[in-house]
Amino acid sequence: MKKFIGYKKGINLGGWLSQCDHSRDTYNNFISEKDIERIASWGLDHVRLPIDYELVEEEDGKYIEEGFTYIDKNLEWCRKNGLNMILDLHKTAGYSFDEFETSTGFFENDNLQDRFVSLWEELAKRYGKYDNRLTFELLNEIVDPNYADIWNGIANRAIKAIRQYAPAIKILVGGVRNNSVSSVKLLDLPYDENIVYTFHFYEPLIFTHQSAYWIKTMDTEFHTIYPNEYARYISETEKHLSVDNKDIFNNITSEKIDKTFFEKAFLEAIEIAKERGVALYCGEYGVIDRADLKSTLAWYSDINQVFEEFEIGRSAWTYRGKDFGITDEHYSPIFEKLIKLL
Repeated sequence: MKKFIGYKKGINLGGWLSQCDHSRDTYNNFISEKDIERIASWGLDHVRLPIDYELVEEEDGKYIEEGFTYIDKNLEWCRKNGLNMILDLHKTAGYSFDEFETSTGFFENDNLQDRFVSLWEELAKRYGKYDNRLTFELLNEIVDPNYADIWNGIANRAIKAIRQYAPAIKILVGGVRNNSVSSVKLLDLPYDENIVYTFHFYEPLIFTHQSAYWIKTMDTEFHTIYPNEYARYISETEKHLSVDNKDIFNNITSEKIDKTFFEKAFLEAIEIAKERGVALYCGEYGVIDRADLKSTLAWYSDINQVFEEFEIGRSAWTYRGKDFGITDEHYSPIFEKLIKLL
């Protein structure tokens, strides 16, 4: 399978310029150059930087020059520390993957789609020249599976616009159902040789999101372990998650969910990537800070082995905060072991 050179092991900077309060205090203090230095010291080769459109756009679509300076700053910190960077548009006007957001209408509104393409033109004008150390990611986690074809069309428009100013920069494109690994097959054939397919992987979700307060059906006192019996995960998923969350198990039969689960879950996407001559990248994966530490290490160890086996680049979610921050206090007893498994 084609390799995504320069993006083998990374970490997300979630909660800084995206999924945040969009205040100057957060922008100026959540992440600093020392954090980037620390990440580089772990032996990682890149960071994924999620941004929301509010960072760089007013509600009327006018650009906010100050917002771009934070992207500039992180790009320079990465350069100084030998790290590559992914610029991920986590939220665009009219669309957010987060059900608690009020953004709606993107997939039905031509004006919002035009605005999305224009924003990527602007980003390409400003940053396309850094194609040796920067990658663009079009949009984070399309949720609704019914938008697969529409999303392919919008993505194609955006790629064409970007290519006017950045003919060689790598562009990450993910599928529906929150960048599900099973949706990779629904993506259009690659526009050119510089397209990379991306997916996110938090499976089994009942383990990685146990006790998650933002999941309506989840008991916030519920806990489970990894590895675990296949039948038990099925039962727990039925009780605490939606029926759609069982889909990952449909074509993966086993008595136990362990390392082989990841191998089987990735297999179809790997074959698709090989057939189409594209690299495959996992932009998010991780374990909530409500899981026990022994299970957390076991999960990271297994998924890491499979990433290594198939040479899949990846970026852990996340550096700090957002209930998954590996530098937070919860993970401190296993921190040194954990960063070796990224």
